[in-house]
Amino acid sequence: MNAALRLPPGGLAFVDIETTGGPAQRESITEIGIVQVDEDGVREWSSLVRPESRIPDYIQRLTGIDDDMVANAPGFAEIADAVFDRLDGRLFVAHNARFDHGHLRAAFRRAGLDIRPQVLCTVKLSRRLFPDHRRHSLDHLIERHGLAVAERHRALGDAHLLWQFWQKIHERFPPGHIAALVRELVGHPSLPPQLDPQQIADLPDSPGVYLFYGERGAGAAGTDDAARSGPGADSLPLYIGKSTRLRSRVLSHFAADHQSDRELSLSQQVRRIEWITTAGEIGALLKEAGLVKRLQPTHNRLLRRNRDLCAWRLATDMIGDWQLELVHAADLDFGRRDDLYGFFRSRREATHRLRALAREHALCPPLLGLDKHPQGTRCFDFQLKRCRGACHGGESPQAHALRLIEALHAMKVQHWPWPDAVGLREGTAIHVVDGWRWLGTATDEAMLADILEAGRPAFDLDVYKILVKAVQRLPVVRL
Repeated sequence: MNAALRLPPGGLAFVDIETTGGPAQRESITEIGIVQVDEDGVREWSSLVRPESRIPDYIQRLTGIDDDMVANAPGFAEIADAVFDRLDGRLFVAHNARFDHGHLRAAFRRAGLDIRPQVLCTVKLSRRLFPDHRRHSLDHLIERHGLAVAERHRALGDAHLLWQFWQKIHERFPPGHIAALVRELVGHPSLPPQLDPQQIADLPDSPGVYLFYGERGAGAAGTDDAARSGPGADSLPLYIGKSTRLRSRVLSHFAADHQSDRELSLSQQVRRIEWITTAGEIGALLKEAGLVKRLQPTHNRLLRRNRDLCAWRLATDMIGDWQLELVHAADLDFGRRDDLYGFFRSRREATHRLRALAREHALCPPLLGLDKHPQGTRCFDFQLKRCRGACHGGESPQAHALRLIEALHAMKVQHWPWPDAVGLREGTAIHVVDGWRWLGTATDEAMLADILEAGRPAFDLDVYKILVKAVQRLPVVRL
């Protein structure tokens, strides 16, 4: 072995895996290859692995590994101890290491083992050593450094390419320079290799919203403080989040050790991060809700736009009897009503909740409009002893109505307490609100005037929930 090669304590393990293309949280590894390098020399080891699902055709064409080849191969649990022994105590070196390390960590957990090696990504190392080159895929490293290819897209073949790359860079750079870079990169193992570290360095640790963009994302970040421009209209983000400490929250996405497929997917796809600073937590919550509904990021499950928002309205008919009516946000000014109960994202959800309420409080479903039933006869729920008889005169309409009002009390919608728009002061910003609608955020009188002159947005349930809590926390300014 070349004497110029400086090895870390415990040595190196150059690692590559092949998978079915499935997530880390399933048995998707099909092959593992490891090249161990230490003071005793170089040793190679590899094994096919039986996954829990079939290998897709395109993966078979890429790797040459098909279902027949792995049919009698061991499952990962059967070779977990052998893999553990070859990795334990060594510097784990892989190309796009988050992928290989993430899949192996998850597989070890399922096998009842926990391994926490120091991890070095050769994509990151190549970017630091050769900043003038834009691309650092393994194919580009092969071409750029003249690496000898034996079996491309096979685990041991690709692991051996990394060992060759390690030798090539030691021929070109002083060992001390490489060792310093390795110490720095291993000390910051959580950033995806394709993400510019300068973006993380520029992130403020203040309240705001962050946007993750993929390969084709474009645009510019923004701030309510006008330090940067607004998010680019010509691109769609992968994910939008909020935090009172932007930098810490963004870093937490990349330090999750792939305990969820969502975090792993995000770390593999993100290419650029943008952010919008806000005056505080309420501003961040409101900005996040607005951006998610407008841009519809693929990885956001909550805060999505909902056009079927509805509520139960309790009113009296022509003869003074209480009755329930399902009303929609598009038809009524939800923010200023004092006779609404619930808020539901669909008619089905509203009906299901009312049926549960009827069973819980022994209310009569036909009188609530949930079932059709001949007037004056006993309903089906009465026969099951779940109704007190208001359907056939066994209970007075007034008594039934009082119990209905009592049952609905916990679902009462908060009534807007002011006649016009007000401002909620948060730091140097004022959030302008009217009828539980967020009209905008102003930092000066001109912005405030523009917001008050603009039209009101549609009623939004997520904004309503934010503002109901915000009016209890922030000073209210009459406008």
